[in-house]
Amino acid sequence: MADFEKAYKAIMTFEGNNHRQEMEDTNILLCSDCFRDEGLKIDAFKIGIDNKDKCPKCNSTNGHKLTKGLAKDLCYRFFVRGTILKQKYGGAPLIQFNQQHFNKTDIDVSPWLVDDVKLIEQAGEIGMFYYGPRFWMLGEVEPLKSLQNESKRNEIIEKILTTYPIRELTDKEYFYRIRVNPKISHDFSEYDSAPDEFLGKNRFDDIDFPVLYGSPDLELCLHECRTTVEDNLFVAKLVPTHKLKVLDFSALLDEENVTEFESIDIAIHFLFLAGKHSYNICRQIALKAKEKGFDGIIYPSYFSYIRTGAFPFETIYGISIRRIPQLKDYAQSQSIPNLALFGRPVNEKKVTVECINKIIINRVGYDITFGPAYHKAYEEESDEQDIK
Repeated sequence: MADFEKAYKAIMTFEGNNHRQEMEDTNILLCSDCFRDEGLKIDAFKIGIDNKDKCPKCNSTNGHKLTKGLAKDLCYRFFVRGTILKQKYGGAPLIQFNQQHFNKTDIDVSPWLVDDVKLIEQAGEIGMFYYGPRFWMLGEVEPLKSLQNESKRNEIIEKILTTYPIRELTDKEYFYRIRVNPKISHDFSEYDSAPDEFLGKNRFDDIDFPVLYGSPDLELCLHECRTTVEDNLFVAKLVPTHKLKVLDFSALLDEENVTEFESIDIAIHFLFLAGKHSYNICRQIALKAKEKGFDGIIYPSYFSYIRTGAFPFETIYGISIRRIPQLKDYAQSQSIPNLALFGRPVNEKKVTVECINKIIINRVGYDITFGPAYHKAYEEESDEQDIK
Protein backbone atom coordinates (compact mmCIF):
# COMPACT_ATOMS: atom_id res chain seq x y z
CA MET A 1 0.00 0.00 0.00
CA ALA A 2 2.98 2.29 0.49
CA ASP A 3 3.64 2.42 -3.26
CA PHE A 4 0.09 3.61 -3.89
CA GLU A 5 0.42 6.30 -1.24
CA LYS A 6 3.72 7.56 -2.69
CA ALA A 7 2.21 7.65 -6.17
CA TYR A 8 -0.87 9.43 -4.85
CA LYS A 9 1.16 12.09 -3.01
CA ALA A 10 3.33 12.73 -6.05
CA ILE A 11 0.28 12.97 -8.32
CA MET A 12 -1.61 15.26 -5.96
CA THR A 13 1.39 17.55 -5.48
CA PHE A 14 1.88 17.83 -9.24
CA GLU A 15 -1.80 18.32 -10.02
CA GLY A 16 -2.33 20.60 -7.03
CA ASN A 17 0.41 22.96 -8.22
CA ASN A 18 -1.05 22.99 -11.72
CA HIS A 19 -4.55 23.58 -10.35
CA ARG A 20 -3.38 26.53 -8.23
CA GLN A 21 -1.65 28.07 -11.21
CA GLU A 22 -4.76 27.67 -13.36
CA MET A 23 -7.02 29.08 -10.63
CA GLU A 24 -4.80 32.15 -10.48
CA ASP A 25 -4.93 32.47 -14.28
CA THR A 26 -8.08 34.42 -15.10
CA ASN A 27 -7.01 35.44 -18.60
CA ILE A 28 -9.78 34.88 -21.13
CA LEU A 29 -8.34 33.16 -24.20
CA LEU A 30 -11.34 32.14 -26.30
CA CYS A 31 -15.07 31.44 -26.05
CA SER A 32 -17.71 28.92 -27.01
CA ASP A 33 -18.48 30.82 -30.23
CA CYS A 34 -14.93 30.20 -31.44
CA PHE A 35 -15.74 26.55 -32.16
CA ARG A 36 -17.27 25.11 -35.30
CA ASP A 37 -18.28 21.70 -33.92
CA GLU A 38 -21.74 21.97 -32.37
CA GLY A 39 -21.15 19.53 -29.50
CA LEU A 40 -17.89 21.23 -28.57
CA LYS A 41 -19.62 24.61 -28.74
CA ILE A 42 -22.41 23.45 -26.39
CA ASP A 43 -19.96 21.86 -23.91
CA ALA A 44 -17.84 25.04 -23.93
CA PHE A 45 -20.94 27.15 -23.28
CA LYS A 46 -21.90 24.93 -20.31
CA ILE A 47 -18.56 25.22 -18.51
CA GLY A 48 -17.53 28.69 -19.71
CA ILE A 49 -17.70 32.04 -17.89
CA ASP A 50 -20.84 34.04 -18.59
CA ASN A 51 -19.90 37.63 -19.36
CA LYS A 52 -20.45 40.09 -22.19
CA ASP A 53 -16.81 41.00 -22.78
CA LYS A 54 -15.50 40.62 -26.30
CA CYS A 55 -13.74 37.35 -26.94
CA PRO A 56 -10.05 38.06 -27.75
CA LYS A 57 -10.20 35.34 -30.43
CA CYS A 58 -13.49 35.86 -32.30
CA ASN A 59 -14.85 39.16 -30.80
CA SER A 60 -18.14 37.50 -29.79
CA THR A 61 -19.90 38.99 -26.77
CA ASN A 62 -22.41 36.14 -26.51
CA GLY A 63 -20.11 33.14 -26.15
CA HIS A 64 -19.13 31.88 -22.70
CA LYS A 65 -15.45 32.56 -22.07
CA LEU A 66 -12.67 30.05 -21.45
CA THR A 67 -9.40 30.36 -19.56
CA LYS A 68 -6.45 27.97 -19.89
CA GLY A 69 -7.83 25.75 -17.13
CA LEU A 70 -11.31 25.68 -18.67
CA ALA A 71 -9.82 24.79 -22.06
CA LYS A 72 -8.24 21.75 -20.41
CA ASP A 73 -11.56 20.86 -18.77
CA LEU A 74 -13.26 21.09 -22.15
CA CYS A 75 -10.64 18.82 -23.70
CA TYR A 76 -11.18 16.27 -20.93
CA ARG A 77 -14.98 16.31 -21.34
CA PHE A 78 -15.02 16.13 -25.13
CA PHE A 79 -11.94 14.18 -26.18
CA VAL A 80 -11.30 11.93 -23.16
CA ARG A 81 -14.68 11.17 -21.63
CA GLY A 82 -16.28 11.55 -25.05
CA THR A 83 -14.20 8.71 -26.51
CA ILE A 84 -14.62 6.07 -23.81
CA LEU A 85 -15.00 2.75 -25.57
CA LYS A 86 -16.56 -0.02 -23.52
CA GLN A 87 -15.25 -3.53 -24.06
CA LYS A 88 -16.91 -6.81 -23.18
CA TYR A 89 -15.53 -6.17 -19.70
CA GLY A 90 -13.99 -2.83 -18.80
CA GLY A 91 -13.19 0.05 -21.11
CA ALA A 92 -10.95 3.05 -21.66
CA PRO A 93 -10.85 6.41 -23.45
CA LEU A 94 -9.30 6.36 -26.91
CA ILE A 95 -7.73 9.80 -26.53
CA GLN A 96 -5.70 11.46 -23.79
CA PHE A 97 -3.76 14.72 -23.54
CA ASN A 98 -0.93 16.26 -21.58
CA GLN A 99 1.49 19.18 -21.61
CA GLN A 100 4.35 17.04 -22.92
CA HIS A 101 2.51 16.66 -26.25
CA PHE A 102 2.01 20.41 -26.70
CA ASN A 103 2.26 21.21 -30.42
CA LYS A 104 2.54 17.46 -31.10
CA THR A 105 -1.14 16.52 -31.40
CA ASP A 106 -1.38 13.53 -33.72
CA ILE A 107 -5.05 12.46 -33.71
CA ASP A 108 -7.23 12.23 -36.81
CA VAL A 109 -10.61 13.97 -36.53
CA SER A 110 -13.45 15.08 -38.77
CA PRO A 111 -12.70 18.07 -41.03
CA TRP A 112 -14.86 20.47 -39.02
CA LEU A 113 -12.91 19.64 -35.84
CA VAL A 114 -9.40 20.30 -37.19
CA ASP A 115 -9.35 24.03 -36.36
CA ASP A 116 -11.18 23.43 -33.06
CA VAL A 117 -8.46 21.01 -31.95
CA LYS A 118 -5.82 23.66 -32.67
CA LEU A 119 -7.76 26.22 -30.60
CA ILE A 120 -7.93 23.94 -27.56
CA GLU A 121 -4.33 22.87 -27.97
CA GLN A 122 -3.06 26.46 -27.98
CA ALA A 123 -5.34 27.71 -25.20
CA GLY A 124 -4.58 24.81 -22.87
CA GLU A 125 -0.95 24.42 -23.93
CA ILE A 126 -1.59 20.72 -24.37
CA GLY A 127 -1.40 18.06 -27.04
CA MET A 128 -3.71 15.10 -27.71
CA PHE A 129 -2.66 11.55 -28.54
CA TYR A 130 -4.14 8.08 -28.89
CA TYR A 131 -4.20 6.47 -25.48
CA GLY A 132 -2.61 3.08 -24.90
CA PRO A 133 -4.42 1.84 -21.76
CA ARG A 134 -3.02 -0.72 -19.38
CA PHE A 135 -4.50 -4.08 -20.33
CA TRP A 136 -6.40 -4.50 -17.04
CA MET A 137 -8.67 -1.68 -18.22
CA LEU A 138 -9.71 -3.91 -21.13
CA GLY A 139 -10.64 -6.89 -18.96
CA GLU A 140 -7.23 -8.55 -18.56
CA VAL A 141 -7.93 -9.24 -14.88
CA GLU A 142 -7.12 -12.76 -13.74
CA PRO A 143 -10.14 -13.34 -11.43
CA LEU A 144 -12.42 -12.01 -14.17
CA LYS A 145 -10.84 -14.30 -16.75
CA SER A 146 -11.33 -17.21 -14.33
CA LEU A 147 -15.02 -16.33 -14.03
CA GLN A 148 -15.33 -16.60 -17.81
CA ASN A 149 -13.62 -20.00 -17.79
CA GLU A 150 -16.15 -22.69 -16.85
CA SER A 151 -13.44 -25.03 -15.55
CA LYS A 152 -12.15 -22.36 -13.14
CA ARG A 153 -15.41 -20.58 -12.31
CA ASN A 154 -16.48 -22.52 -9.22
CA GLU A 155 -13.10 -22.07 -7.54
CA ILE A 156 -13.01 -18.28 -8.04
CA ILE A 157 -16.68 -17.93 -7.00
CA GLU A 158 -15.88 -19.69 -3.71
CA LYS A 159 -13.06 -17.22 -3.15
CA ILE A 160 -15.28 -14.25 -4.01
CA LEU A 161 -17.98 -15.36 -1.57
CA THR A 162 -15.48 -15.38 1.29
CA THR A 163 -13.89 -12.07 0.30
CA TYR A 164 -16.83 -9.65 0.32
CA PRO A 165 -18.38 -8.32 3.54
CA ILE A 166 -21.55 -9.77 4.99
CA ARG A 167 -24.34 -7.37 5.99
CA GLU A 168 -27.52 -7.83 7.97
CA LEU A 169 -30.54 -5.91 6.75
CA THR A 170 -32.93 -4.96 9.55
CA ASP A 171 -36.40 -3.45 9.72
CA LYS A 172 -34.71 -0.04 9.82
CA GLU A 173 -33.59 -0.43 6.20
CA TYR A 174 -36.24 -0.15 3.51
CA PHE A 175 -36.07 -0.31 -0.27
CA TYR A 176 -38.36 0.24 -3.25
CA ARG A 177 -39.89 -2.15 -5.76
CA ILE A 178 -41.42 -0.75 -8.98
CA ARG A 179 -44.23 -2.46 -10.86
CA VAL A 180 -45.16 -1.56 -14.42
CA ASN A 181 -48.82 -2.07 -15.36
CA PRO A 182 -49.70 -4.45 -12.49
CA LYS A 183 -52.96 -6.36 -12.73
CA ILE A 184 -54.06 -5.43 -9.20
CA SER A 185 -51.99 -2.47 -8.04
CA HIS A 186 -52.90 -2.80 -4.34
CA ASP A 187 -52.19 -6.54 -4.12
CA PHE A 188 -49.02 -7.11 -2.07
CA SER A 189 -48.09 -10.21 -4.11
CA GLU A 190 -47.64 -7.98 -7.17
CA TYR A 191 -44.48 -6.63 -5.52
CA ASP A 192 -42.86 -10.01 -4.93
CA SER A 193 -40.42 -11.63 -7.39
CA ALA A 194 -41.62 -11.88 -10.99
CA PRO A 195 -43.99 -14.72 -11.98
CA ASP A 196 -42.43 -17.92 -13.36
CA GLU A 197 -43.12 -17.01 -17.00
CA PHE A 198 -40.89 -13.92 -16.71
CA LEU A 199 -37.93 -15.57 -15.00
CA GLY A 200 -34.51 -15.94 -16.60
CA LYS A 201 -34.40 -12.51 -18.22
CA ASN A 202 -32.45 -10.47 -15.67
CA ARG A 203 -29.05 -10.50 -14.01
CA PHE A 204 -29.56 -13.07 -11.22
CA ASP A 205 -32.90 -14.85 -11.73
CA ASP A 206 -33.23 -18.08 -13.70
CA ILE A 207 -36.06 -20.30 -14.82
CA ASP A 208 -36.30 -22.03 -11.43
CA PHE A 209 -34.62 -19.32 -9.39
CA PRO A 210 -36.88 -16.30 -8.66
CA VAL A 211 -35.27 -13.08 -7.43
CA LEU A 212 -36.84 -9.89 -6.09
CA TYR A 213 -35.01 -6.77 -7.30
CA GLY A 214 -35.16 -3.43 -5.51
CA SER A 215 -33.16 -0.36 -4.56
CA PRO A 216 -33.16 2.37 -1.92
CA ASP A 217 -32.80 4.84 -4.84
CA LEU A 218 -36.28 5.40 -6.27
CA GLU A 219 -35.19 7.22 -9.45
CA LEU A 220 -32.74 4.45 -10.23
CA CYS A 221 -35.58 1.93 -9.86
CA LEU A 222 -37.51 3.80 -12.53
CA HIS A 223 -34.59 3.68 -14.92
CA GLU A 224 -33.87 0.02 -14.22
CA CYS A 225 -37.47 -0.77 -15.22
CA ARG A 226 -37.14 1.17 -18.53
CA THR A 227 -40.35 3.01 -17.79
CA THR A 228 -42.18 5.33 -20.20
CA VAL A 229 -44.85 7.99 -19.77
CA GLU A 230 -47.41 5.53 -21.17
CA ASP A 231 -46.84 3.04 -18.34
CA ASN A 232 -49.10 2.71 -15.35
CA LEU A 233 -46.51 2.81 -12.56
CA PHE A 234 -46.69 1.83 -8.90
CA VAL A 235 -44.05 1.58 -6.20
CA ALA A 236 -44.03 -0.39 -2.98
CA LYS A 237 -41.92 0.42 0.04
CA LEU A 238 -40.58 -2.89 1.33
CA VAL A 239 -39.16 -3.52 4.80
CA PRO A 240 -37.45 -6.67 6.16
CA THR A 241 -39.52 -8.42 8.82
CA HIS A 242 -36.37 -9.83 10.46
CA LYS A 243 -32.61 -9.72 9.90
CA LEU A 244 -31.60 -10.74 6.39
CA LYS A 245 -28.10 -11.99 5.71
CA VAL A 246 -26.78 -10.53 2.44
CA LEU A 247 -23.42 -10.38 0.67
CA ASP A 248 -22.38 -6.83 -0.21
CA PHE A 249 -20.79 -6.66 -3.68
CA SER A 250 -21.23 -2.89 -3.73
CA ALA A 251 -18.45 -2.55 -1.13
CA LEU A 252 -15.02 -1.48 -2.33
CA LEU A 253 -12.29 -3.91 -1.30
CA ASP A 254 -9.42 -1.86 0.12
CA GLU A 255 -7.09 -4.46 1.58
CA GLU A 256 -5.96 -6.29 -1.55
CA ASN A 257 -2.18 -6.28 -1.75
CA VAL A 258 -2.22 -6.94 -5.49
CA THR A 259 -2.26 -4.94 -8.73
CA GLU A 260 -5.36 -4.35 -10.83
CA PHE A 261 -4.43 -7.43 -12.90
CA GLU A 262 -5.02 -9.73 -9.88
CA SER A 263 -7.75 -7.73 -8.16
CA ILE A 264 -11.06 -9.37 -7.23
CA ASP A 265 -12.42 -5.86 -6.60
CA ILE A 266 -11.73 -4.80 -10.20
CA ALA A 267 -13.10 -8.11 -11.50
CA ILE A 268 -16.45 -7.69 -9.71
CA HIS A 269 -16.53 -3.98 -10.60
CA PHE A 270 -16.23 -4.85 -14.30
CA LEU A 271 -18.66 -7.76 -14.01
CA PHE A 272 -21.52 -5.56 -12.83
CA LEU A 273 -20.75 -2.90 -15.44
CA ALA A 274 -21.10 -5.54 -18.16
CA GLY A 275 -24.25 -6.28 -20.15
CA LYS A 276 -26.32 -9.41 -20.74
CA HIS A 277 -23.29 -11.51 -21.71
CA SER A 278 -22.32 -11.46 -18.00
CA TYR A 279 -25.67 -12.73 -16.70
CA ASN A 280 -24.78 -16.43 -16.70
CA ILE A 281 -21.79 -15.74 -14.43
CA CYS A 282 -23.89 -13.54 -12.14
CA ARG A 283 -26.56 -16.24 -11.86
CA GLN A 284 -24.01 -18.82 -10.80
CA ILE A 285 -22.65 -16.45 -8.16
CA ALA A 286 -26.19 -15.91 -6.86
CA LEU A 287 -26.93 -19.65 -6.74
CA LYS A 288 -23.72 -20.31 -4.80
CA ALA A 289 -24.57 -17.48 -2.40
CA LYS A 290 -27.99 -19.00 -1.75
CA GLU A 291 -26.38 -22.40 -1.12
CA LYS A 292 -24.15 -20.71 1.48
CA GLY A 293 -27.23 -19.51 3.36
CA PHE A 294 -27.45 -15.92 2.13
CA ASP A 295 -30.85 -14.31 1.70
CA GLY A 296 -29.64 -12.12 -1.10
CA ILE A 297 -27.01 -9.84 -2.62
CA ILE A 298 -26.33 -6.13 -2.59
CA TYR A 299 -24.71 -5.20 -5.90
CA PRO A 300 -23.75 -2.02 -7.79
CA SER A 301 -26.28 -0.95 -10.39
CA TYR A 302 -25.33 -1.20 -14.06
CA PHE A 303 -26.62 2.38 -14.30
CA SER A 304 -24.53 3.74 -11.41
CA TYR A 305 -22.48 6.06 -13.61
CA ILE A 306 -25.37 7.74 -15.37
CA ARG A 307 -27.00 8.20 -11.95
CA THR A 308 -23.93 9.84 -10.40
CA GLY A 309 -22.48 11.45 -13.53
CA ALA A 310 -19.09 9.98 -12.66
CA PHE A 311 -16.36 8.92 -15.13
CA PRO A 312 -16.36 5.10 -15.54
CA PHE A 313 -13.01 3.31 -15.35
CA GLU A 314 -11.36 6.40 -13.88
CA THR A 315 -7.60 6.30 -13.35
CA ILE A 316 -4.77 8.57 -12.26
CA TYR A 317 -1.65 7.90 -14.32
CA GLY A 318 -2.91 4.40 -15.11
CA ILE A 319 -3.75 3.53 -11.48
CA SER A 320 -7.41 2.80 -10.79
CA ILE A 321 -8.86 5.25 -8.28
CA ARG A 322 -10.28 2.17 -6.52
CA ARG A 323 -6.70 1.21 -5.61
CA ILE A 324 -5.75 4.54 -4.01
CA PRO A 325 -6.66 4.60 -0.28
CA GLN A 326 -7.21 8.36 -0.15
CA LEU A 327 -9.81 8.12 -2.94
CA LYS A 328 -11.79 5.23 -1.43
CA ASP A 329 -14.79 7.34 -0.38
CA TYR A 330 -14.84 9.11 -3.75
CA ALA A 331 -14.73 5.80 -5.64
CA GLN A 332 -17.38 4.28 -3.35
CA SER A 333 -19.71 7.23 -3.94
CA GLN A 334 -19.80 6.38 -7.66
CA SER A 335 -21.55 3.08 -6.98
CA ILE A 336 -25.33 3.01 -6.40
CA PRO A 337 -26.48 -0.17 -4.61
CA ASN A 338 -29.29 -2.42 -5.74
CA LEU A 339 -30.73 -5.33 -3.80
CA ALA A 340 -31.51 -8.85 -5.03
CA LEU A 341 -33.36 -11.13 -2.58
CA PHE A 342 -33.61 -14.83 -3.43
CA GLY A 343 -36.89 -16.71 -3.67
CA ARG A 344 -40.21 -14.95 -3.10
CA PRO A 345 -39.50 -12.92 0.05
CA VAL A 346 -42.93 -11.25 0.22
CA ASN A 347 -44.75 -14.59 0.09
CA GLU A 348 -42.17 -16.08 2.47
CA LYS A 349 -42.76 -13.14 4.83
CA LYS A 350 -39.09 -12.17 4.86
CA VAL A 351 -40.13 -8.66 3.82
CA THR A 352 -43.39 -6.82 4.18
CA VAL A 353 -45.08 -4.24 1.98
CA GLU A 354 -45.36 -1.13 4.16
CA CYS A 355 -47.21 0.99 1.60
CA ILE A 356 -47.92 1.34 -2.13
CA ASN A 357 -48.09 4.50 -4.23
CA LYS A 358 -48.91 5.37 -7.80
CA ILE A 359 -46.05 7.16 -9.62
CA ILE A 360 -46.62 10.03 -12.03
CA ILE A 361 -43.70 11.08 -14.23
CA ASN A 362 -44.01 14.83 -14.62
CA ARG A 363 -40.76 15.68 -16.33
CA VAL A 364 -37.64 13.98 -17.70
CA GLY A 365 -34.31 15.73 -18.26
CA TYR A 366 -30.94 14.68 -19.63
CA ASP A 367 -27.52 15.85 -18.52
CA ILE A 368 -25.41 15.28 -21.64
CA THR A 369 -21.91 15.96 -22.87
CA PHE A 370 -20.41 15.27 -26.28
CA GLY A 371 -17.50 13.61 -28.02
CA PRO A 372 -16.09 13.41 -31.54
CA ALA A 373 -18.09 11.36 -34.05
CA TYR A 374 -15.09 10.12 -35.99
CA HIS A 375 -11.41 9.51 -35.60
CA LYS A 376 -8.96 6.82 -36.58
CA ALA A 377 -9.48 4.66 -33.50
CA TYR A 378 -13.24 4.45 -34.07
CA GLU A 379 -12.64 3.36 -37.66
CA GLU A 380 -10.25 0.62 -36.54
CA GLU A 381 -12.75 -0.60 -33.94
CA SER A 382 -15.49 -0.69 -36.59
CA ASP A 383 -13.28 -2.73 -38.89
CA GLU A 384 -12.64 -5.26 -36.10
CA GLN A 385 -16.38 -5.59 -35.48
CA ASP A 386 -16.97 -6.27 -39.20
CA ILE A 387 -14.31 -8.99 -39.19
CA LYS A 388 -15.95 -10.67 -36.20
